[in-house]
Amino acid sequence: MPFTAAADRLTIPPRESDIGNLMVRRLLPWRGRRAVGPFVFFDHMGPAEQAAGSGIDVRPHPHIGLATVTWLFEGRILHHDSLGCRQAIEPGAVNWMIAGRGIVHSERTAAEDRAVPRRVHGVQAWVALPAAEEERAPSFEHHPAGTLPVIDGQGWRATLIAGTAWGETAPATVLSPLFYLDMAMTAGAEVDLPDEHAERAVYVVEGTVDLDGVPVPPLSMVTADGPAPARLRATTAARVMLLGGAPLDGPRTIWWNFVSSRKERIAQAKDDWRAGRFAAVPGETDFIPLPSG
Repeated sequence: MPFTAAADRLTIPPRESDIGNLMVRRLLPWRGRRAVGPFVFFDHMGPAEQAAGSGIDVRPHPHIGLATVTWLFEGRILHHDSLGCRQAIEPGAVNWMIAGRGIVHSERTAAEDRAVPRRVHGVQAWVALPAAEEERAPSFEHHPAGTLPVIDGQGWRATLIAGTAWGETAPATVLSPLFYLDMAMTAGAEVDLPDEHAERAVYVVEGTVDLDGVPVPPLSMVTADGPAPARLRATTAARVMLLGGAPLDGPRTIWWNFVSSRKERIAQAKDDWRAGRFAAVPGETDFIPLPSG
């Protein structure tokens, strides 16, 4: 029996934190809703102005049991991982990393970008893997902007980042039914959310929208679980993220950067990182220590 703690309509407020020169708003996980489909983590970062000489420096850190995707509206971030993959992520492109049994990566501002002022703005999301896939070999894929499906409607345009929606399929390797869309809407535009997915949510990046006539608070997420129709309408020009999919096949434990259906696997990952048993990122010797607790 699929696990679900879903309510048909639930407003999830942002929880803000300032991590130096970058404001981050966390939506998932939330005390009243741990996941939307397989999405167990959703952070909206920025927009932030970064001065010349500054940048993002997320030192090498481990993941298990999930896939990560950073979707940028502005800026550029350099990904480097323990498989030896080194790839810049830019607006409109997808870096899809499946951690599986374990991967380590860093995320930094490239040296050439630090030389000039710049803006950074985007969303980072984690997708929990099905229990049967949690120990698969780690992998990394890069999909340039031109390879992603773009879907046009009356007054709206959506880029399919991952999964399937409205008959289109994105190229990233997904291991469970899901959809993830970046949509721009003109004032007055309307669209029905994809109805083939059991759990759905809308996040408002910019502008104002309502869902079935009820206003969605700015910078908030609202769930709209299927299969009942759910109509999104832009009351001003807006940018929204649409996400969801099939319910998880059981509850997940999230601790730091680890996601698993088994608490003992989280304990093992803690021990492995503490003891240095994860593979290293080539050429990088610094790392984020295991948090206490």
